[in-house]
Amino acid sequence: MNENNGQQPTVAGLPAAGLSDADLFAHCITDDGLARLESLLDSGRYEVRAPEQAALLCVAWLRRAGAGRAAAELVEELRPFATEMRLAPYPAERPVPAADAVHRLTVGEAAGALARRGPRPAVEAQREALTVWRPFEDALLCHWLRVEADPASVTREEGAALLERYRELAAAHTRCTGHLNPKSNAAALRHGLEETVAGRELSPRLAGRVRHAVASMVAKRGLPGSAEHTRLRREQARQAALPAHHELAALVLHRLSPLDVSRGTTDTEALTGPVTAEEARHTGLPAGTAVPASIRATVVAASTAPLETLLELGAVPSAEVLAEVAARLIPGHTALGYADESLRRLMAAMYGAASQRYPLWWSHRHHARISGSPWVRAVAPWGNDPVEQARSVLRMLAEVCVQAFPGSGPPNLFVLVLAALVRQAELPVRLAAEPFTDAYSGMATPELLAAAHSAAELLDGTVYERYHGIDYAVVRELVAAGDRHGFSLLCAARAGQPGLSPATGPAVVEQARILTASPLATLVRDVGIVPRAGWDDLARGAFTAAVRRGATGRDVAIAWQRLVFHLSLCDAHGRARVLAWIDDRTARLPARAAGRVAGPLARLRLAVP
Repeated sequence: MNENNGQQPTVAGLPAAGLSDADLFAHCITDDGLARLESLLDSGRYEVRAPEQAALLCVAWLRRAGAGRAAAELVEELRPFATEMRLAPYPAERPVPAADAVHRLTVGEAAGALARRGPRPAVEAQREALTVWRPFEDALLCHWLRVEADPASVTREEGAALLERYRELAAAHTRCTGHLNPKSNAAALRHGLEETVAGRELSPRLAGRVRHAVASMVAKRGLPGSAEHTRLRREQARQAALPAHHELAALVLHRLSPLDVSRGTTDTEALTGPVTAEEARHTGLPAGTAVPASIRATVVAASTAPLETLLELGAVPSAEVLAEVAARLIPGHTALGYADESLRRLMAAMYGAASQRYPLWWSHRHHARISGSPWVRAVAPWGNDPVEQARSVLRMLAEVCVQAFPGSGPPNLFVLVLAALVRQAELPVRLAAEPFTDAYSGMATPELLAAAHSAAELLDGTVYERYHGIDYAVVRELVAAGDRHGFSLLCAARAGQPGLSPATGPAVVEQARILTASPLATLVRDVGIVPRAGWDDLARGAFTAAVRRGATGRDVAIAWQRLVFHLSLCDAHGRARVLAWIDDRTARLPARAAGRVAGPLARLRLAVP
């Protein structure tokens, strides 16, 4: 590493654009260049767009850590590639996120969702009804009230003017069609007005309709000008004056525009706060107007924060969404094994860049490729054993999913993510992901048989076995013999569809899930997950999901399976407490909801010793 006395233009500590990769490399390995890289390590104001762009930052970190020889050796190993690729990061305005920070959406994805929000026809029709047609109906009503009080005081010209006003309004305002209903009170008053303006006497039937319409409108809203009527119209005017959601979405979109579209954001409060006085002057939106919850939720989904914070904010509302987040979450948690904060942040940025370049980067092949790069190997002595770190991440993710969503548990996409982590963790574990059958033979997959073995070892003699009527001794025999065909036949027989395989019918697939308690049994027995809240708390959460308003039959079935599983892992005192809690909760449920769980609850009581 040589001293460089020349002066070069820089941007945020790095040479300005226009230098070749080789010249950039030559500058960065000087004492001045390395000092600038060290300052970037401290500030975090850099961007790693590809894994190799972390290489020279690793050199700078090694030099600062006192590992000068390792830094020099890494420089020599990198030198042949200096003309082929950029080995330095890009400068950035904002620091890279902390190693444990993750986001569900990028700012760009959140902005795209907001940009797609247009006017809602139903809302705009309601706004038109309140601002256009209600005032016109009041004018019609006032006209007929005057006619009833003193017919001689009302001229034909006044009626003609009202009808002309109606025609103009109908031509200009077409969202709301309620005024076209011939059976409405307003239509009766308008029809009567047309007859009188034409100089014709109202028929008895039409005269009766007009009187009825006037009486109904006064009874419903009060006389125009009365306190009751004035209060109602004032409230309706206030509602109509509220900005439309798409207008507020456009405002929040403008607030997002200066941010990096490839990252999340750490300041959702400022982005979703009420309309400021300055914004009101430029947009015409009322100052102080709150941003609606649906728009805030879109921005919150782009929050960059630790996973637990995102769960608290509601940015990860389901296990399916958690599975999607895992691709962005795993890189940071992989980097948590490094003791130094700046190195953790660098490794998280590098693995994050890898996940963007390789959408399936967490596969064992891609992970090994990145972890085997010279700069990662050079700093490896300052990190944890990568295998042990992968095991830690695996347990953390599984526990978070089971604890946060006790009534649904890991969906299939999440199981695939965990299965990839299992390979990195070098565990002798096989997670069963759907489809459960081999594409060629139609027999149960080896992973499904392994899951059945885990379930038999964990759940033999428990509430789970008794509730579902499983004979785990038979399951053990099939597993010991490696009889995948026999296991498929067992699933089909339990489903009442003998001869079918777990690929040919939903009921057979359901029995495969029940027999294996997949993937929960494998995660508990073989991965060793232990939810912090305890199994009794998870059982309560599963029951709450089963009786949730709006839950589909499928949702209820899955939640009840999870309840039985969680209850099976409670001790006797825990089961008693959960059942007492369920009884209390059931007694306070609406009759329909209580009836829906009455049968399963009775069977559960028979299964509990």
